Amino acid sequence: MIRTPEALIPYILAIAAVLGGMAWHLGDRVGGLGRTVTQGEATIGGPFVLTDQNGQTYTDKNLHGHWTLLYFGYTHCPDVCPITLTLIADTIDKLGAKAARVTPVFVTVDPARDTPGVMKQYVASFGKNFVGLTGSEKQLAPMLTEYRVYAKKRPVAGGDYGMDHSGAIYLIDPHGKFAGSYEEVDGPEKIAADLKGRL
Repeated sequence: MIRTPEALIPYILAIAAVLGGMAWHLGDRVGGLGRTVTQGEATIGGPFVLTDQNGQTYTDKNLHGHWTLLYFGYTHCPDVCPITLTLIADTIDKLGAKAARVTPVFVTVDPARDTPGVMKQYVASFGKNFVGLTGSEKQLAPMLTEYRVYAKKRPVAGGDYGMDHSGAIYLIDPHGKFAGSYEEVDGPEKIAADLKGRL
């Protein structure tokens, strides 16, 4: 027997109800199926022990008591890192009298080449208040994981190498907690305006 489209509506609704119930039932058993399941709070950051550009120990405790703009990169970076660090420097300048409440921190993802001496010369070109951090690969590895930083060595011509890495600027609050992030495209004006509202 041929049924008209109108006559099929009750059957379609019944089938939809059955399938919906199955999806919900499976969703209870399999996280993410049929609905979004979240547990706890995503965390960024954690304890670390590194060395600053003056050869002094610098830990996560040093992030307390002030706001921090934290960026991961390396001194041999040909473009992105110097552009981003210049953006951070420009942002600090736009804070005016509130600039002293923010510390810019640059962490290398290339510890083999970025010794404290190299870091000292490099960060000085962006501002006197910049902190440059380095350490052994063993020291840096947990920090990269804690801050969800991607970093991978990439061979280049002549036997040298570059480092592919993520480019977010992390904002850390005076309690050493992650408070947000910025991108290069945000620009110093927008970042400074956001910071002024927090300081």
